Amino acid sequence: MTLFDENKIDCHNHIFDPARFPYRDDTAYRPSMQEIGTAAQFARVMDACGVQHALLVGPTSGYRTDNRCMLDAIERGRNRFKGIAVVDNDVSRNELIGMKRAGVVGVAFNPAMEGVDVMSDAGLLFDTLADLDMFAQIQVTGDQLVALEPLIARTATRVLIDHCGRPDVAAGMNQPGFQTLLHLADAGRTVVKLSGLQKISQLDYPYEDAQPFALQLLRTFGPDRCVWGSDWPFLRSPVRMDYAPLLTLIQRLIPDSDARRRVLWDTPRSLFGF
Repeated sequence: MTLFDENKIDCHNHIFDPARFPYRDDTAYRPSMQEIGTAAQFARVMDACGVQHALLVGPTSGYRTDNRCMLDAIERGRNRFKGIAVVDNDVSRNELIGMKRAGVVGVAFNPAMEGVDVMSDAGLLFDTLADLDMFAQIQVTGDQLVALEPLIARTATRVLIDHCGRPDVAAGMNQPGFQTLLHLADAGRTVVKLSGLQKISQLDYPYEDAQPFALQLLRTFGPDRCVWGSDWPFLRSPVRMDYAPLLTLIQRLIPDSDARRRVLWDTPRSLFGF
């Protein structure tokens, strides 16, 4: 059996379909050309690589709080997809309940793009997410997580950290942001995406300077609190990216087939209800 024959769930990717769902007029960035990836196109990639399910992430670029494109993909996907929505911090409980019924399992926050102040009034939303058993997905960069740790600590919300926490690879393992992320493992409410190595590496594939961070996260959180994601269709990538090499990289990171099955299949199925 090869990696492509193993059951897999991709837990970080985006759908862009501006022909059917035009971008918001006020969006800061409008994905175009090879950055566009429709649900039908993504399904073909998944089929070719033996990926059964995907957790779709509502993008800040293009759509932000307009989740119609993602929700349409979930509905048409016939149980193949779940979603992470982007909402305003004052979103109503009823809106979140409606999204959950439609297949949304959490809400995305993006301090990496919008700054940590975007979460300054997110306490009530975190509490509502906890009540509804939904995730707060957070994408940070550098040491931003240090400022957000008190919010995470004083709420009961389950947390999903994007792209290995996007550490500065040049700053080493002891940088405050990465150490804060490792300490979040103690409470048992945080899950980490072993994804985005291409975003944080200063080298070409296979991103050897970023691999130690992913391996440390796997050791600290364990395969029952780690999932994998591709980041397809590779928004703003300065170089060509392809799905299959990123997928095979997980085999290099996790050579043990039992641990790999848990990260790629058992853990996301359990956490997100596939």
